[in-house]
Amino acid sequence: MIEIIKSNLFKNYPEIIFGFSTKIGLNRESPFYFNMSKSVGDENNIVEENREAFFNQLNLKTENIAFQKQIHSGIVNVAQKSGICGECDALITNQRNIGLAISSADCALIFIYDFKEKVISGVHSGWRGTQQTILNKTLVKLQAQFNSKPQNLAVYIAPSISQKNYEVGSEFHHYFDKKYLLPKNDKYLLDVKSANYDMLINFGIPEQQIEVSDLCSYEEEYLHSYRREGIKSGRALGIIALR
Repeated sequence: MIEIIKSNLFKNYPEIIFGFSTKIGLNRESPFYFNMSKSVGDENNIVEENREAFFNQLNLKTENIAFQKQIHSGIVNVAQKSGICGECDALITNQRNIGLAISSADCALIFIYDFKEKVISGVHSGWRGTQQTILNKTLVKLQAQFNSKPQNLAVYIAPSISQKNYEVGSEFHHYFDKKYLLPKNDKYLLDVKSANYDMLINFGIPEQQIEVSDLCSYEEEYLHSYRREGIKSGRALGIIALR
């Protein structure tokens, strides 16, 4: 059995394939469980088996998936074909049957569908990406290169770490507006999810076209969490594709 998290919002668009993986799949066990990353110490052949099973469950094939080398940046790339699409933290495509694979183990992943222009995007936004407004940069690129208008975008923010579990250093008051920081002793609790949500609203996307998962990756044992599991944490993949 493979447990996959779906978006209720994207169910309104049958032309979209979407899924977010969990730790549950192929009866994998500790420490990495159903892991999608080749860079955490898991065996490559096991990761490839995991990925293939996950993609197949979504009626996709491994050879049709576009990956990025995530570097916690503000770089947005356009994927014209499957395979590795360089160092970046957001991918955009208008090509059908190409799945955009975005990796996470606490960071916010944001998936965007322009239902008028038929364009999709996947964004990886941890604190560094959020500070660099990678989501807003993606929206601007969608508008400039693909004629995407805010009123035609449907957006899903996937499970990620909640504010109450995301403790950061005192220096973060230099990086974020205080509305996203809750003081805790001499540190802060950071709300990455709200910071990204506000970027969507400020861009003009209607509130009813945004779905935010209330699942916290740190609290839910069946989700991968680097904060909870440290260097033994596996990684999830979120996949979006146009049929």
